[in-house]
Amino acid sequence: FIHSLKLEKKTKGKLQKQICQVVLDHFEKQYAAELGDAWSCVRDVLTSPWCWQHAVLLNRFSQSPGLESSLAEQGYHPAFPAALPYLPAAFRCYSRTAPGRFPAQKHQPGRLKEYYLLNAASLLPVLALEVQDGEDVLDLCAAPGGKSVAILQCACPGHFHCNEYDDLRSRWLEQTIESFIPGPLINLITVSKLDGRQIGDLQPEFYDKVLVDAPCSNDRSWLFSADPQQAVLRLMQRKQLSSLQFELLRSAVKALRPGGSLVYSTCTLSKAENSDVVDLILNSCRNVMPVDISGMARGVSQEFSFLSGTQQHELLVLPEKGRVWGPMYVAKLKKVSS
Repeated sequence: FIHSLKLEKKTKGKLQKQICQVVLDHFEKQYAAELGDAWSCVRDVLTSPWCWQHAVLLNRFSQSPGLESSLAEQGYHPAFPAALPYLPAAFRCYSRTAPGRFPAQKHQPGRLKEYYLLNAASLLPVLALEVQDGEDVLDLCAAPGGKSVAILQCACPGHFHCNEYDDLRSRWLEQTIESFIPGPLINLITVSKLDGRQIGDLQPEFYDKVLVDAPCSNDRSWLFSADPQQAVLRLMQRKQLSSLQFELLRSAVKALRPGGSLVYSTCTLSKAENSDVVDLILNSCRNVMPVDISGMARGVSQEFSFLSGTQQHELLVLPEKGRVWGPMYVAKLKKVSS
């Protein structure tokens, strides 16, 4: 677990990517209007990848003696306070304020990885979902698999369905599961390549919990699109994303049992892909109610910075210096009847 200075330098060198000006200009116009004064702080973080942080989610299925003390020596602390409304004992995640990255572990067939490196904000949808042992759970857009792995750190579902429509990403998802989950538990997991918009019709009222981590305009990666033409195309297609997200969410509602709950999340700041999509589903589905997640937001407010003025059923993590997590939008809904 020696995390040398050399590795930090190598990481920094690797991240000297070029910012795509056409994307930055687009974000500048949109987010200055949507986020107001908060945008300049967010922009400073998003355009400075050398200050980005990675949290370390420990794998409860892999024995790693000394890992936690090694993390502590390097200034890591638990990323989530024990007083949260939902924080299973087996769920252990560490972060630190200093930038840099703990060394990644390579995939080795037949050998479980000890930890997963991620943006700590990406765990908030999992904590908001509050999965319990024995529940039937659907991760509708599961690749690359970090949230699926995190769900299994929290509880052992009765049945766990991980779906990913894209062929390449589906293979990535399968490899992630194989890297973190032991054989006997993998037998409880179904990995499918279905169109997520159709799962609600194929499996109506089948699940207790559904996670919709929707395809979105990923602000962090889009800013560093190497190909300006691809970036222009992405920005043109961006307008269609919200209708796809709405259809995925509507499918998730159909797949939920009455009394079941779902979490919708994205890694974009865009209002059109976040609260507008959730408002549309609340206005068009009479059997769906918002669920208050402000208690969770308060519980993690030391570690995360949130956009003010959002409703109680939603939150938007804003990256800022020293707390560079996000962007991550999270909303929680409940199905009240058929």
